[in-house]
Amino acid sequence: MSAEVINQTSANMDKSIQSLQKELIKVRTGRASVGLIEHLHVDYYGSRTPITQVANITTPDARTLQIVAWEQAMLSVIEKMILEAHIGFTPQNDGKVIRLTMPPLTEDRRKEMVKMIKKMGEETKVAVRNHRRDGNEEVKKLEKAKTVTEDESKKIQEQIQKKTDDKIAEIDRIIATKEKEIMTI
Repeated sequence: MSAEVINQTSANMDKSIQSLQKELIKVRTGRASVGLIEHLHVDYYGSRTPITQVANITTPDARTLQIVAWEQAMLSVIEKMILEAHIGFTPQNDGKVIRLTMPPLTEDRRKEMVKMIKKMGEETKVAVRNHRRDGNEEVKKLEKAKTVTEDESKKIQEQIQKKTDDKIAEIDRIIATKEKEIMTI
């Protein structure tokens, strides 16, 4: 029972970290990345469909995304969707492919982005701490129900705290890596 609480708490913490990593993929680093637009959806014959299911997205060079629609008619739909998404790029449609060219990041914009990712990191740390609190509350319920002893309860809470410390250190590493990416010109 106690192992279940630890495993569930750890799994919840991991989900928070994975969510952070997904969000960080969307943050521009000065290099073109498919992750910047792959979360967008287009209207494909009346249903919202991920852009990756109607087009091939490549990065021919470090600052360009190239979108090749599988159906020629989808080019204008994709172009319109990119404009409406306000992601900071103006699509260039030549009738065969759409190109998104990334403007160079200014120093101020880079610093702004670093602040933003640090805030995202802090929010993830709060989520991890909330999972720790939930795990500890579950252990205390088990202790009250006499399922675990007081000593076992303390040991489990210490293990949960160690997992929390490890996850917070992992978040710091992830944010530091992304910050280095952003600040590298």
